[in-house]
Amino acid sequence: MEDVGLRLHPDKTRIVYCKDQSRRGSYEHVAFTFLGFTFQPRQAQDKYGRRFLSFLPAISNDALKRLGAVVRGWRLHQRVNLTEQELAKAINPIVAGWMRYYGRFYRSKLYRLLTRINAYLMRWVRSKYKRLRARKKAHQAWLRVTKQYPRLYAHWRWITTMPAVW
Repeated sequence: MEDVGLRLHPDKTRIVYCKDQSRRGSYEHVAFTFLGFTFQPRQAQDKYGRRFLSFLPAISNDALKRLGAVVRGWRLHQRVNLTEQELAKAINPIVAGWMRYYGRFYRSKLYRLLTRINAYLMRWVRSKYKRLRARKKAHQAWLRVTKQYPRLYAHWRWITTMPAVW
């Protein structure tokens, strides 16, 4: 590589074993991260529903942490001065971009983040509307809104559920 004027960074450069099937022997590195994706062996399914092991990308844990920090930084529950449409207009382009980029491969890795956004939206609802402070009433209102306006928020195309604890 030095012949063409390139230097390899010793911490970032390594040989990774990427073979899909029949892993015989032990290998030091079987995964790598590149452009926010971790490439590693994952379960896949063929067109007949049979499961097999394949070397596939998915959003990296570092990228998930970074996106989670961005969502936390929005402080949605404190934006009670906004309407549902204004809130959707503010976050939809960002979340839709994440879904298009990171959801391209192994989209189920994004579901926890999207469910967390729903939890923040539920906190916003409970803060904004005093009559919905009770969990049961807030949950009923949530189900009604997600059914009536299924595309209000970009991530509702994939997931409308709430986390177990909110």
